[in-house]
Amino acid sequence: MKPNIGITPEHLAQVAHSLNSILADEFVLYTKTRNAHWNVEGANFHSNHLFFESQYEQLDEIMDSVAERIRSLGHYAPATLKSFLSLTHLSEVLHENNSGEGFFKELLNDHESLIIRLREQINYFANELKDLGTSDYVTGLMENHEKMAWMLRSHLR
Repeated sequence: MKPNIGITPEHLAQVAHSLNSILADEFVLYTKTRNAHWNVEGANFHSNHLFFESQYEQLDEIMDSVAERIRSLGHYAPATLKSFLSLTHLSEVLHENNSGEGFFKELLNDHESLIIRLREQINYFANELKDLGTSDYVTGLMENHEKMAWMLRSHLR
């Protein structure tokens, strides 16, 4: 049964499609953060290893939340690597080295890119698609990523 929540089916489909892209970005960022956790090297290995673990755990919760938002709007969440790679705007390629600083820079760039995309969609969801709930939800996601980016940025000072 389709949701009857005051948003047209067409708008719900557009919201779900946008959220699918966000979920793909979250998955790629999660995978890159796992990579940092597993492969970081250097003098601060242990503290960096634990830091990246805390970040990928946060991203895991975010991914689940985005997928559940998609489902609450009556659509299915993408759940294959192929679909994630076709929907993401992030690159899974690591452009930096395996040092802590390299991973911090790489992940910070991805978080900041995602923050910009989320910020651009807030008014689109509210004004164009008449979905204030998703607009509010995406605002919360953006704030989570802003905090995660701050933590990464602080390691680079």
